[in-house]
Amino acid sequence: MISFLLLLAALLIVLLGVTSVRRQVISRPAFGFFKRVLPPLSDTERQAMEAGDTWWEGELFSGKPNWDRLHGFGKSQLTAEEKSFVEVQVKQALKMIDDYDIVHNRRDLPPALWEFFKKEGFFALIIPRQYGGREFSAYANSTIVAMLASRSISAAVTVMVPNSLGPGELLAHYGTQAQREKWLPALAKGDEIPCFALTGPEAGSDAGAIPDTGIVCRGEFNGQEITGIRLNWDKRYITLAPVASVLGLAFKLYDPEGLLGKTKNIGITCALIPVSHPGVETGARHDPLGLGFMNGTTRGKDVFIPLEWIIGGQQYAGHGWRMLVECLSAGRGISLPALATACGHMATKTSSAYCAVREQFGVAIGQFEGVQEALARLIGNTYQLEAARRLTTTGLDMKVKPSVVTAIAKYHMTEFGRQVMNDAMDIQAGKGIQLGPKNYLGYHYMANPLSITVEGANILTRSLMIFGQGATRCHPFVLKEMAAASMTDEEAGLEQFDELLISHILYAMKNGARAFGHALSGSRFAGALVSGDTKVYYQQLERLSSALAIATDFAMLVMGGELKRREMMSARLGDVLSQLYLASATLKLYEDNGRQQDELPLVHYVLQSRLQQGAAALEAVIRNFPSRLLKWKLQALIFPLGNHFNGPGDELVRQVAGSMLKPGPVRARLTFLCPDVPGDNSGIAEVEQAFNAMYQTRALRRRVDTALRKGELKVVAGQCRFEAAWAAGIIDEEGCIALKEADKLRSRAIAVDEFATFNRPER
Repeated sequence: MISFLLLLAALLIVLLGVTSVRRQVISRPAFGFFKRVLPPLSDTERQAMEAGDTWWEGELFSGKPNWDRLHGFGKSQLTAEEKSFVEVQVKQALKMIDDYDIVHNRRDLPPALWEFFKKEGFFALIIPRQYGGREFSAYANSTIVAMLASRSISAAVTVMVPNSLGPGELLAHYGTQAQREKWLPALAKGDEIPCFALTGPEAGSDAGAIPDTGIVCRGEFNGQEITGIRLNWDKRYITLAPVASVLGLAFKLYDPEGLLGKTKNIGITCALIPVSHPGVETGARHDPLGLGFMNGTTRGKDVFIPLEWIIGGQQYAGHGWRMLVECLSAGRGISLPALATACGHMATKTSSAYCAVREQFGVAIGQFEGVQEALARLIGNTYQLEAARRLTTTGLDMKVKPSVVTAIAKYHMTEFGRQVMNDAMDIQAGKGIQLGPKNYLGYHYMANPLSITVEGANILTRSLMIFGQGATRCHPFVLKEMAAASMTDEEAGLEQFDELLISHILYAMKNGARAFGHALSGSRFAGALVSGDTKVYYQQLERLSSALAIATDFAMLVMGGELKRREMMSARLGDVLSQLYLASATLKLYEDNGRQQDELPLVHYVLQSRLQQGAAALEAVIRNFPSRLLKWKLQALIFPLGNHFNGPGDELVRQVAGSMLKPGPVRARLTFLCPDVPGDNSGIAEVEQAFNAMYQTRALRRRVDTALRKGELKVVAGQCRFEAAWAAGIIDEEGCIALKEADKLRSRAIAVDEFATFNRPER
């Protein structure tokens, strides 16, 4: 037996240790197999793969994340200039916003608000200072958009678009010096209003399939015959198009006559065109869910432009897709996540207040466990939204372009935004249904599908992008192996592949052993950066990271290129990566906030939810694995003792809900994007004022309620009970006045709008 084992060991040493033997016996067959199963990549997919950066998500794919690196990224903070802008300009804008007037009456921002946004540089947040812009950080950009969105999605979208994917960002990154000097100062001052036209009737999420064309040809411009581009386009869903003065346009450029060189099919190109240019059609509006921001169509037929209007000049002809992917990977992590986070802050503030002031069956509805369950979920999702917003903008402010991270942020944060609005509606019920000046939920609820569908529909973002790019980009070996397999010199490719394969095998063996060991030990021996209450979460996340790594290798081995088309399978693997990222963001926010004890219930709730959902996704991967043998092996490696990630329990739900049912620091930290504004008489202000007044008079109210229960007072209706309690000496006159005022505010807060006549403007 010993001799046999020694012989086996010697054989393994020869196979793995002798390069020539290993290459012929192991690497060459594996190389051939890899080339056969390698998923085909289109040009647009390849450009997308090459465009972004790998950041923290790469650690999460490693099987053993370096938590020191996570906490070394720094803390998102506003500069003094950014703080001043938030305190002065943003809060002034909040005073000027009347969302009911914007949506119901005007279907547009009022002229005074448009002028204020232009004058104060709201459209210049990302434009460099040297061109008159504010050049704020991604975190500041996100914060400003979110604060505006807490009061009006229509106003926030109007500000968001010029500071996201569009002419300003494209010019700042790729424009020629002449283009920057011509356009950026005018954009910064609001003299020019930009829009960017990418989506059309035949190309939505598959933006690379745009049918809009530009043909290089000779034509007349300003009285001279020049070489230029004849454009034909039909675009829709373009925000700000009806009021834009300058149009960014994406199209496919062709050079059939070879006027620019030998390449006939040059590729996707971006150009900047004044709307006043002959042949440009704008002005027609869509009606996006009845909201008040500008969105519409643009068309052009045989529109001739000079080559100089290509963004970046002629040298950037054909580079438009890469430009768009790089800019979109940043913008997707700022704008739509900011809207979702704003919904969370606003919904948490108003729903917790409403739970405290709305009474049924003689008690505040926040005391009912059914309401507490929805409120805790809302609060937990809001904490998660804020955590993900902070971590994602931290990466962007490090000048990283993490396309996988921003896809995770876009998908999951907008889905959380949808969930928090659903829960807020469930809690506040009729208060959220009846539209009018008092209603602060209705238009936000109606707006949710906007974030779900734009900048890459959520379904495709989850099923194609997160894991489709994440598995290749984040895996430490796959992208390099793909490069080796695609080399024209097959022997050179085999040599590179051979070196990578051994490392890949060892990587897989380590992750398999780590996942199995952590599963048996409950992750007790996994590394952790901290001690105390959150230590276990670092350990359990390492376990899930190892499990994701080994499950990914199994999936790639069995399904190869077919995995690209097994969208449900790749979506579940992407869900695991996403839960790891979101959990990491939560741990970082807790540390960045100084490990506040009042946040611990929220942290426990969020992290237990992430672990539960990550483990459930892994279970679904195993359950649907195509190979029975490997399905059994995966189950044995990842869940040998079963899945015991059960999510938050009832007591934790009660703690989380209770933490927001009274004023305090934790509530202030989780609602700061929906700030109090002096002089505000909106529905948000009404419910918050009632909440504070009811809390301040809670002891007096308890004395009156106790007297009523004991039969010491006979009057129980309305405010008469307070006067009776004063007359009986249960409270004093000052207390009676305070209780009556609090009850008056409470009645005003739970009231809804009513109209003697109802004439809705024609749409």
